Amino acid sequence: MIDRRAFSTALIAGAAASLVASSREAAAQAAVGARNVVLVHGAYADGSCWSEVIARLQQLGLSATAVQNPLTSLADDVAATRRILALQDGPTVLVGHSWAGTVISEVGVDPKVSALVYVAARAPDAGEDYTALAAKFPTPPASAGLVKSDGFAQLSEEAFLRDFAGDIEPNKARILYAVQGRISDILFSGRTSNAAWRSKPSWYAVSTEDRTISPELERFMADRMKARTIEVRASHLSLISHPQEIAELILRAAGQYG
Repeated sequence: MIDRRAFSTALIAGAAASLVASSREAAAQAAVGARNVVLVHGAYADGSCWSEVIARLQQLGLSATAVQNPLTSLADDVAATRRILALQDGPTVLVGHSWAGTVISEVGVDPKVSALVYVAARAPDAGEDYTALAAKFPTPPASAGLVKSDGFAQLSEEAFLRDFAGDIEPNKARILYAVQGRISDILFSGRTSNAAWRSKPSWYAVSTEDRTISPELERFMADRMKARTIEVRASHLSLISHPQEIAELILRAAGQYG
């Protein structure tokens, strides 16, 4: 006949051992960290803007992939990002610059996403009117430099060089201007149904000299999401002018850097 007290003790011991084993397994997985990084570009840019960051991540053995957003609608950019995320073979850090913060906030609930990194990026709450939120903060100068045509818009050369890429060497900035992604008139009207930063560990890089998104707004969003935050003395394009700092932030999110 089974002694109930002995049975209970054995059951508790077994459960405790199982819990310890599970905890050790989780700790081991956390120690390994993410080896994949998916980088999503914002408006007035393309995937090549991540080149300097990608080079640094690859040197350390990480798999880095840049999304090429069509910039035609939130739904289209989300779909493009999901296609790349589906190709990843394990835990993945999802990184967004500028407009792409909206995209990763929507897509980042995917189970493959282990962490989010926002680089001078939008970070709307679910269903939030980002335009109304931004109106509570100083208006950035770049918004006055939009040139619209046939349902799409781009930044004028003057606005691009001064307000978007202000700390980039002029010859390089003109090349970036020439390859900028044109945005559809409806791109910024899309609203997210998710706010992945509410459930995923998040990091944020504030650009203190930003003239495209107000630095005060960036700090507000970073604080609201309780992100691990750095401040970079950079224009909106910190990923190009300060790729080392941005790469290190991504490495921290991946668990690969102290």
